[in-house]
Amino acid sequence: MNKDEFLYPRAKYYGEFTPENLVFNANLQEFSQRIGYISALQTGGKISPYEAYYKIKIAWKTLKRTRKQLGIRSEP
Repeated sequence: MNKDEFLYPRAKYYGEFTPENLVFNANLQEFSQRIGYISALQTGGKISPYEAYYKIKIAWKTLKRTRKQLGIRSEP
């Protein structure tokens, strides 16, 4: 296992396969990783709660924008 595989693990996709769903799943996993790092930085005192909130808010907006661009509905 190399450093990137350790820092950015990826899970297999088990849902209904479409290129859009696969891309969104990758984006969702990246979002989850990013939130974990932000939370750890805030918990460790490296960033303020306000900075953590702002970074999470930006990540969430980015995820929502990619969902809309891919044409994925929010409910099945």
